[in-house]
Amino acid sequence: MTRTGPLPFVFVNMAMTADGKISTANRALSSFGSKRDLEHLYELRATADAVMAGARTAEVIDLKMGPGGKRFEALRLRNGLNRFNLRIVVSGSGSVDPNATIFQHRFSPIIVVTSSRAPATRLASLRKVADEVVVAGSQEVDFEFVFRHLRRQWNVRRLLSEGGGELNDAIFRAGLVDELHLTICPKIFGGRTAPTIVDGRGFRFLREAAMMKLKSMRRVGPEVFLVYA
Repeated sequence: MTRTGPLPFVFVNMAMTADGKISTANRALSSFGSKRDLEHLYELRATADAVMAGARTAEVIDLKMGPGGKRFEALRLRNGLNRFNLRIVVSGSGSVDPNATIFQHRFSPIIVVTSSRAPATRLASLRKVADEVVVAGSQEVDFEFVFRHLRRQWNVRRLLSEGGGELNDAIFRAGLVDELHLTICPKIFGGRTAPTIVDGRGFRFLREAAMMKLKSMRRVGPEVFLVYA
């Protein structure tokens, strides 16, 4: 794979509890942020050409991955973007359910990203329902290749990633995240197996950790909204 051309600006948006969790230990995914946090999510989508999520997140949390209604469609147009964002679903093993609800809503293209670990039968099923299936990398998805491809083939200049933790881990370790938007919610979930905003393999040593710089911080009601570069 030849890595040529520019990368899109990649930013991550996540909400977490005060103890850093994004769901309870039983991984029963549900929205625990406020109405303002949900509006914030749609406002960020209104600045992005594409929205990306891992397969489980896309299937469980947000079945459509769309702009969020007429108000935010209008905001996208005012921002000089298409009315609807491109939708990207990621699974290194290709374990995206071709019958998932997201594929029933055809308002914008859907791209499935996977690796060569995905069986040919799964790829064939996904190609029937997705607008494109991108296979990049052997054991892990090669996100640098994928992001350059999205910029070149789909004109994606701003890409918003919405998790989950394993997807975030992969793009942080690849050094591809430009900005993190983080909402801290006043809840404690606990549980050593409860997922966090970045799970997966992680960084082995402190010196390898992804370093961030705080750009802004604001409190809205009981929640705190942070932006890191």
